[in-house]
Amino acid sequence: MCGLVGYAGFMGHVPRGTEDTSLKEMTETLACRGPDASAVWAEGAAALGHTRLATVDLVSGRQPMVLARDGRTVLAVAFTGEVYNHARLRSELTALGRQFTSRCDSEVVLHAIDAWGEGAPARLEGMFAYAAWEPGSRRLTLVRDRFGIKPLCYARVGDAVVFGSEPKAVLAHPAVTARLDLDGLRELFLSAHPMIKTPGRSAFAGLDEVAPGTVVTLASEGVRARRYWSLTPVEHPDGLPATVARVRQLLQEAVTGQLAADVPVSVLLSGGLDSSAIAALARPAATTLHTLSVDLGSQASDRDAMGRDPDGPYAELMVRHLGSSHRRVRLDADALADPDRRARVGHLRDGLTLGDFDTSLLQLYRAVREDFPVTLAGDGADELFGGYRWFTPEAAATESFPWDSVLDRADLTRLLDPALTAALDLPAHRAELHRAACAEIEHLPGTTPAEAALRRDSYLNLTRFLPCLLDRADRLSMGVGLEVRVPFLDHHLVEYVFNTPWNLKTFDGREKSLLRAAVTDLLPEPVLARRKSPYPMVRDPAYRTALTAQVTRLLADGGPATDLLDTTAVRELLLRPTGADRFPREGLELVLDLDQWLRTHRPALHF
Repeated sequence: MCGLVGYAGFMGHVPRGTEDTSLKEMTETLACRGPDASAVWAEGAAALGHTRLATVDLVSGRQPMVLARDGRTVLAVAFTGEVYNHARLRSELTALGRQFTSRCDSEVVLHAIDAWGEGAPARLEGMFAYAAWEPGSRRLTLVRDRFGIKPLCYARVGDAVVFGSEPKAVLAHPAVTARLDLDGLRELFLSAHPMIKTPGRSAFAGLDEVAPGTVVTLASEGVRARRYWSLTPVEHPDGLPATVARVRQLLQEAVTGQLAADVPVSVLLSGGLDSSAIAALARPAATTLHTLSVDLGSQASDRDAMGRDPDGPYAELMVRHLGSSHRRVRLDADALADPDRRARVGHLRDGLTLGDFDTSLLQLYRAVREDFPVTLAGDGADELFGGYRWFTPEAAATESFPWDSVLDRADLTRLLDPALTAALDLPAHRAELHRAACAEIEHLPGTTPAEAALRRDSYLNLTRFLPCLLDRADRLSMGVGLEVRVPFLDHHLVEYVFNTPWNLKTFDGREKSLLRAAVTDLLPEPVLARRKSPYPMVRDPAYRTALTAQVTRLLADGGPATDLLDTTAVRELLLRPTGADRFPREGLELVLDLDQWLRTHRPALHF
């Protein structure tokens, strides 16, 4: 796991403002993503920078990697992520006459690109992003994994391009300016509230993301984007017993494959079905299974309007069941409300945060990283197996993102200046995003309307909702130099389950029936019977009190956000009582997040 940056000029000129220090400064912004090593490479009109978190072949594998023939560079590559099938690909490439000097997957990627060109990404299994520069043709290729687990973005600057793992790295180049327009502000809000991600778009004008499963080629003739993978419908030939067995096999292969590392590996264990399944499947391969969970103590949310159930008892049950070496990471309201920690989260995310959900997750990741550079997590299971409350025929019948109303994330634009709210027109924008997403979906002939609607919502969750969570996990984990692996997003497993008919996914009338059946022999009955319980939030009144004090101070002292806010509405919000309505809390968090984002990036406003 690493971070990559760079620039390339297609007409032989580097981007304006480029100096010897530019690449170094860009690389330094990603030091947390790669605490073990950093290096830069420059030749002619192109340069690559890289920071490394070593997890496989700790000695070799330094990047950027360069391939030369007859004394001339033919390919330079900066790669980030993990390719889990690199050993098999190395054998294939060796049979083609390729020679290797390391055991790392980065060198496999280098030779795979040289051997198979744009066909290389489809052969890679894992989470990854890379930049490949070919000096002969002056062509830059940017690639991102199938689900966008690993980030990659770029900005055009005249006849050149600047790119990096995160926006902050690209914005560190003197030729790139942080600009915020109405589309960017829409993306900034919707990706946090109500969590709708637009593939390929960032909050910054002129700064694009490589969309998941996409190859972007940039050369003198222009920019070309091509999807190398997408969720497509195929016939599901298996009955229920065969389907359950196949899911078990695919998930076991994914977990086992992702345990491979030359450093200690742990598993995040909440006591829910998803994380418990991963821990149980990992147990036979681990000499000692190491698990960790977050503990908010007596102030953790209990059964509330969101249907949460405390994690603690279930996590402890799984620890006893598996005999794992377990650590509980204890957090409190003061730590979660700390302005400095909020600022750190905002800096890492390059976007609006999810309040204490993010602050607590960062603290959990920091504790994991004290002993483990790699951990496995259950991300993606709910989107894949239908674990959320909005996976219902009723929600599927609506012409909107299914979580939009069910999740009840407040329309926080009510706190903005009314003229700005009107200009944004988020309801119309959200409807257009929904239409565009639905237009991507294909169905097999003969698919019933009910099945098509549920398949559509599964697609929307995997391609518009899940990316928000993956961005969150990537930025916060890499902010402490931790690699989080996600076995449920093995693309073989996703393709199989996505094409499984809905009546098999919920054959016993419950959410995630198929997953539960696949691991029923591995887990205690209380864990198997437990309903979906989201990541915990703190309910300590001290947290709301701290937010109120911080917003009051912001209104008194002023800040960049106050120019965009309806300060009267914010002052009224301060007086709202704490209760089942989450708007007061989320609204206060939004005010603080927006102000912190504007202070951090200082964008030029174009609206």
